[in-house]
Amino acid sequence: MGSTLLLKFRICFMSPQLTSTARFLCTRDIKPNLGGRQVDRKNSGQTRIANRTIRHGTGDVNTKKSSMLLQTSFPKFGFAAGTAKRTISFYNHTVLLPYLFLFPVLNQRCFIGKCQPPERPLLPAEWKDLRESLGNQERFDIQMMNTLFRCGSELNIAKSLLTFVAMEKGTLSYELLLRYLTLCVKSGHDDEVYDIYKIMRGSFPSLDTGASSLFIKSFSRTARWREALEILKEIKQVLTPSPRNYGDIIAAAIHHKDATTAWALYDELIEKGLSPHQETWDALFTGSEQHERLLGVLVYMRNNQLYPQQKVANTIKSWFESLDGQKWTAAWSTATPKGACGCCGSELESIQLSAEEYQELKDRVMNDVIQGRDVFNKTTPEELESFKAFVKRKPAFDVVVDGLNVARINPDKTKQSETLLTVVLELERQAPNILVLGRKHMLRPSKSWDRRNMNLIQQKVHCFFTENISEDDPFLLYATLHSGNHCLFVSRDLMRDHKACLPDDVTRRLFFKWQRGHQLVMAGNVAAGRRVKFLSIPCFDTIVQTTGDTWHLPYDDTGDRSTYEVPQRWLCLTKKN
Repeated sequence: MGSTLLLKFRICFMSPQLTSTARFLCTRDIKPNLGGRQVDRKNSGQTRIANRTIRHGTGDVNTKKSSMLLQTSFPKFGFAAGTAKRTISFYNHTVLLPYLFLFPVLNQRCFIGKCQPPERPLLPAEWKDLRESLGNQERFDIQMMNTLFRCGSELNIAKSLLTFVAMEKGTLSYELLLRYLTLCVKSGHDDEVYDIYKIMRGSFPSLDTGASSLFIKSFSRTARWREALEILKEIKQVLTPSPRNYGDIIAAAIHHKDATTAWALYDELIEKGLSPHQETWDALFTGSEQHERLLGVLVYMRNNQLYPQQKVANTIKSWFESLDGQKWTAAWSTATPKGACGCCGSELESIQLSAEEYQELKDRVMNDVIQGRDVFNKTTPEELESFKAFVKRKPAFDVVVDGLNVARINPDKTKQSETLLTVVLELERQAPNILVLGRKHMLRPSKSWDRRNMNLIQQKVHCFFTENISEDDPFLLYATLHSGNHCLFVSRDLMRDHKACLPDDVTRRLFFKWQRGHQLVMAGNVAAGRRVKFLSIPCFDTIVQTTGDTWHLPYDDTGDRSTYEVPQRWLCLTKKN
């Protein structure tokens, strides 16, 4: 009861403290816990690159024609940032549009709630009238507080709502206070947050992770930031804090010149296997003076194939330029098709794996993906052994094609065999040894699988057809890796499930590097009688890299990059001797 009276006092007599600065707040993971228990939340344009040589055995078999395989005016690279979004847009407009009549029309009317927030604070009687006008909705207070948050209403309006609820019910629920807390933190009313903290501490046995995270965020923005460390300790007794929890306090420690605490928390974050937020890196490069530790952050980005966002790249650029006694020049750059920095001309690291890396990846994929237990849920050891014997009898392949995956690029099921044949004929012009993987149902004449097309495919290239229930990808990976580091594969499948089967981060990064250097992705539609174009395969690796006197950092300058895509812009840093 004392807490309730204190809250009423605060609502009725405290002058509103308003601010025009709305700070970033992630609320998607906040879930109210009424029991008060800790809960766990868990360059467009024509592009042409240097010819890629497809090797067969030890001899070069690639001529000028092979350049057609890897040039396009579609997205630049198969894994370039934004490719997925542009590809979806392309197929929606040019491929799927003619077939929209096949789908029912969906009613996409937006539901507009009748609960509109008031424009000024209301008296308790006015709140009561508003509730009655809305039909005395259940959880009116919660719904209204949500509406005030979404609409960015002034804090004193929310306070007047709390006054009404407190006077009517004699108390305030945890859920309502949590929503009010969220509004306060979002709008930067940190003084008000202190009072809510006292009330919630005195009224409830414990705080859930949503409230704890909000208090950490707010306290970290003030001179009382060390109190956030105590809240962090409480979270750690129940679960692993989030990278955001750590990042908020790290930024506060840096701002208050406590580098020791900041780096201790950063090390703890890394040791727990968490990935720092971009804001954390930005804070460290803005306020820390520990040269070697900051270079270690760049090495961490490299080892984990992480990319700074443009704001962080700007901060890193300023940090290098400010180093005493060192003359670093910085410039924004792109990579040339031959794999050199467009600014300083330095050669970037190759996308090709070394012989040791390739053998390590091959062994891991063979053991953990191809011969793993999950594979035999959809195939048999006998079928896999039969395929291995088939591959052993054949010369090393230059290209392996996921036949069913390629055929299904055409939404018209009557043209699937025609689509596959078109792709095979294109590849045959440029590579002597091609393997097409399919399933046995593709050999049964049907509207989808024309017998003449399938016979012609079998005459042109090597083919292996698995049982209909078998999974194609392990066979594709086996044939490609067995054939050698020169062998490419054609599929729209991103292999994310198989990459996840690999035992550690290092092997998964090797797999992604190999994949980007070997996967051919078709650009645009495939039509009989027309040449098939493929997205370019870069000859360089998109990863943070250094030679000592140079640093090259790929940075994220787009908001539409999927996790399996890589940036196309670079920060070039060179040291003058």
